[in-house]
Amino acid sequence: MILNKYLSMSLFCVCLFCLPFLTGASYIPDPTEQMKPFVEKIRNIIDESSGKEEKTFAISQRLLELSRERFDYHEMSKRVLGKSWRKLSEEEQDEFVELFTRLLQHAYMSKIEDYSGEPIIFKSQRIRGNRAEVRTELVEGNRVISISYIMLLRGDQWMVFDLVVEGVSLVRNYREQFAPIVRRGSVEVLKGKIYEKIKELDG
Repeated sequence: MILNKYLSMSLFCVCLFCLPFLTGASYIPDPTEQMKPFVEKIRNIIDESSGKEEKTFAISQRLLELSRERFDYHEMSKRVLGKSWRKLSEEEQDEFVELFTRLLQHAYMSKIEDYSGEPIIFKSQRIRGNRAEVRTELVEGNRVISISYIMLLRGDQWMVFDLVVEGVSLVRNYREQFAPIVRRGSVEVLKGKIYEKIKELDG
């Protein structure tokens, strides 16, 4: 009887000890479930704009504003610059984020013109600590394009900091383009080149 009593108490203590960990784990949000309504909003903006006289730039501006709900452009910019990021003041970092985000807006524009309502299929997800990858496929006729969203957990929200399209990372791609410019000059030189490119694209 006494043995059973102590056994019961031991089990109770173990359960009590484990409870915070079990509770914490159960509250990790699902990255795919957070991405699905976001992707649907993106598709709705594009679908609503099709056939209208709304300019592509105006559509991309709407998409950019919406994308801030789920894309962490600050984290993206930080990873694009790598070690050079730490050398910048907070104000300089904010300036770079703004420029880089505007550059990405023009990348959206070219994608908008190509997109015609193809279905997006959510395939799988992987969570490791505060990082997650959500794998999707864009079906374009007979072609299937793989797109992975690489995310960080911010509070209770999964935020995208990289896109991997057909195995090519957006962050790595830009980092490889920017690194030689920074090595030969500086981040200020890079910012000047990005600004000039944006002016050219604004046309």
